[in-house]
Amino acid sequence: MSETFGRVLPVYLVADESRSMSPVVDELNAGLNSLHDALLREPMAAAKVRFSVLGFSNDIIVHVALADLRTEGPLPQLSVRDGTSYGAAFSVLLDRIPADVRALKREGFSVHRPAVFFLSDGQPTDPGQWEEPYRRLVDRERTPTAPNIIACGIGNARAATILEVATRPEFAFVATPGVEVGLAIAEFCAALTKSVIKSGQALGGGDAELVVERPDNFRMALDVV
Repeated sequence: MSETFGRVLPVYLVADESRSMSPVVDELNAGLNSLHDALLREPMAAAKVRFSVLGFSNDIIVHVALADLRTEGPLPQLSVRDGTSYGAAFSVLLDRIPADVRALKREGFSVHRPAVFFLSDGQPTDPGQWEEPYRRLVDRERTPTAPNIIACGIGNARAATILEVATRPEFAFVATPGVEVGLAIAEFCAALTKSVIKSGQALGGGDAELVVERPDNFRMALDVV
């Protein structure tokens, strides 16, 4: 029964909603709307993806619980609040991802390892506290559904921190210095869209592969010295 409906990829966008995102939250919302529209134009790829949107500041707002975006109306609008608690984000993922995977399996799906696309424009306001929930989240012994985390930093986010968040060095990107933050947001959303569609196409073609596109005007955090 578990193979009846084929394989799906759970994708979580975890987006910074701290106060410093105020000037560019409209660009982020526009990018998410474009992603939704693109998936609606690619129904075969979209069928292989389940998508969730979480916003974090001092707490987490689940804007979109894991869903098939082909059946969703317009996506809720992200907003801004105070704080940049990385720990809040990782603690919620610790609960939600295993529960979501169990639910998908009950529906008869085989589940690809989840992917988290993490976007922040600053340093965590909970240093020394976020690391433990993060370690539990990505430890495949303690958390068998541990996700791949693709981390992107813009604005004041430091390359070293983004490298800590990404689960592989090649999954850590930071905006090129001098790139306007609104443009960086747009490029991030475009790359997220390509990654989701190409990953869905790969699963639809029988390849269990996560495809990660580097955003234009970003560079690998590993290369920042």
